[in-house]
Amino acid sequence: MTTFDDRESAFENKFAHDAEMQFKAEARRNKLLGLWAAELLGKTGAEAEAYAREVIKADFEEAGDEDVYRKVAADLEGKTDEATIRAKMVELMAKAKGQLIDELPG
Repeated sequence: MTTFDDRESAFENKFAHDAEMQFKAEARRNKLLGLWAAELLGKTGAEAEAYAREVIKADFEEAGDEDVYRKVAADLEGKTDEATIRAKMVELMAKAKGQLIDELPG
């Protein structure tokens, strides 16, 4: 194998790893967001976990975060505003990435 082939393979592996980590971070953020929203809705225990799974599933409707935002915003109508939800999404993405980094073998 040539040096070019080695570099190409390493780049492809890194790209695949980064894409996988981003997917995991988004899924974890969505779960955390679902649990946060469930609390605002007065849900606890299994009911809160079920709601968090609904939020995770909402992310598969389209690319990007808007499908998740719309789901949570519709459910929380009258309980919080757009800026609060979007800020929470950013906050929880950072938290999710931090949790994944902490879980890496090391």
